[in-house]
Amino acid sequence: MLKRTKTLLRIIYKDPKLLLRAGAFSTRAFSEGIPLSIERIQHLTNPKRYPSNSFYNKWLKHIHQPNKQQENDMAQWATQLSNPPIISILLPVYNSRPKWLKAAIDSVVNQIYPHWELCIADDASSNPKIRKQLKQIACKDKRIKLIFRKSNGHISHCTNSALQLATGKWLALLDHDDLLSKDALIWVAQTISKNPTAKLIYSDEDKFRSDGRHTNPYFKSEWDPIFAEGQNMFSHLGVYNADLVRSLGGFRPGFEGSQDYDLLLRCIDKIDRSQIIHIPRILYHMRIHQESSSSGAKPYSNLASERAMGDHLRRQNIAARVVSTPHGFRVIHQLTKTPLVSLVIPSRNKLNILKPCIDSILSVTNYQNYEILIIDNSSDEPNCLAYLNEIQSNPKVKVIRDPRPFNYSALMNNAVSQAEGELIGLLNNDVVVLQQDWLEEMIGQVLRPGTGAVGAKLLYPNGTVQHGGVVLGIGGVAGHAHLGLPEHEEGYFRRAVLTQEISAVTAAALLVHRSHYLEVGGFNVENLSIAFNDVDFCLKLKAAGYRNIFTPFAKFIHHESASRGSDNTPETSGRFASEVSWMQERWGELLTNDPAYNPNLSLDTHHFNLTYTPRLDPFTPESK
Repeated sequence: MLKRTKTLLRIIYKDPKLLLRAGAFSTRAFSEGIPLSIERIQHLTNPKRYPSNSFYNKWLKHIHQPNKQQENDMAQWATQLSNPPIISILLPVYNSRPKWLKAAIDSVVNQIYPHWELCIADDASSNPKIRKQLKQIACKDKRIKLIFRKSNGHISHCTNSALQLATGKWLALLDHDDLLSKDALIWVAQTISKNPTAKLIYSDEDKFRSDGRHTNPYFKSEWDPIFAEGQNMFSHLGVYNADLVRSLGGFRPGFEGSQDYDLLLRCIDKIDRSQIIHIPRILYHMRIHQESSSSGAKPYSNLASERAMGDHLRRQNIAARVVSTPHGFRVIHQLTKTPLVSLVIPSRNKLNILKPCIDSILSVTNYQNYEILIIDNSSDEPNCLAYLNEIQSNPKVKVIRDPRPFNYSALMNNAVSQAEGELIGLLNNDVVVLQQDWLEEMIGQVLRPGTGAVGAKLLYPNGTVQHGGVVLGIGGVAGHAHLGLPEHEEGYFRRAVLTQEISAVTAAALLVHRSHYLEVGGFNVENLSIAFNDVDFCLKLKAAGYRNIFTPFAKFIHHESASRGSDNTPETSGRFASEVSWMQERWGELLTNDPAYNPNLSLDTHHFNLTYTPRLDPFTPESK
């Protein structure tokens, strides 16, 4: 209870407006009952949302870092390479603190992997001790190369000078106050060996304080070009094919503070996403200090990042504009066409749920080229039947009577067969639209080439997250990311507030091309009549080569299970267990290897917490 109270206080500290919604929460608690309210509070105050730094430091030392035997295996592997890749580390220097600079260089010298060169460019430091220190260090190791610039040119020019020294086929970037883990380059070398067509490689990263304690580990997803539009998810440790970088002219002056992000965006314009490889290990440690970008001391970098993203969109011929948000960037796509959207809404009775849903669509939505198909599954309440008869007078609304026993998949497939729209929007009857541009936002995303399903951000009436995308493996099959998170919190490294690729989204608010829906056979009527049909549908889209997208810029209130209730009877519980078993058999290892979710993160919570048992293969000498 004390831990939950502490968690609640942290939540209120981050979002004081939660206190203003206490009355609404009490009203809802009265209407939905004590058990569901307690469950909601348990999600909200889960202590695992804020893991302690002491746990992470123990985890880093005892679980993540290699032991002596593993270090020996790594060193043996490196000595047996017939043609080892040379990795050139570019280290720009300017008036560095000598102690920090020495630590950064030592982190390279102490690498398990020996086939590297350290290319240091000093940007005309005014402190004469820097030149002396660098010369003394270089004398001790022939793999260290130096160049002293005659005038200060800032980070882009300085890094380009370091690039002139590089002879390796691969370039790794290191800041003069940061550290590489001792096994960083061995993992990079093995990745190069296993992926001969790779052009870009990146790893996970963390930060460390002056007392040496590590914090803020960032366990990233596999490469996600959509999420990369919102933030530089590549960042550290970033490793680049040298020929690719040189073909682009190196770093561009004028993008200081975001020169690496600009380089990344120019690189991905030239290569296929399959050539970008993620190493799910902490290989880079960023120092936290007053002048560091990690402390927020470089706001000019945000302006440079915005310009870099704008240039990227123009090179890609994407009709869109970049908007800065407090959490990163939002790319707003311009609609060059206005396709008809068929909004399919299954319903049965519960007029108090259905009417607010329909009213919100009709009164709030800016985009007007849509039709609403209400699928009436045997309503028998007089007030609901009267409403359905009345609402049909609206030319945008059709009512399809489908009296079959409730089977969500069958209802959806039947409705889509009667829809006229190029795009199909699936909506629960217990959602309420919050934004005028929700449909424009979802259309802009679904019209991007190669897109399957697009899902929205759903909130409980108390303002906490009900759906922020679906993570595979949570609860055995799949669970909603950031469940119970207050609406305005950014979530795990801003994943609750930025657009991104995701393995699956909920059908409570989903948009998809009608042709794609039909291509993959729609929803599974036979095996998934109630649960996980939307997850299965999204995974079929992925298997067909499409990507699914979650956008937090389309928001709904979701009264989850308000219409049908929850699965808590023996019959529904048995059916749910059967559907869980079918999903696990059908999708197998994919459920525990979600590319949008790092294998170092737990499948026991919705909050991107560390796991005691990372789903990673150990380094073996045979992995040549």
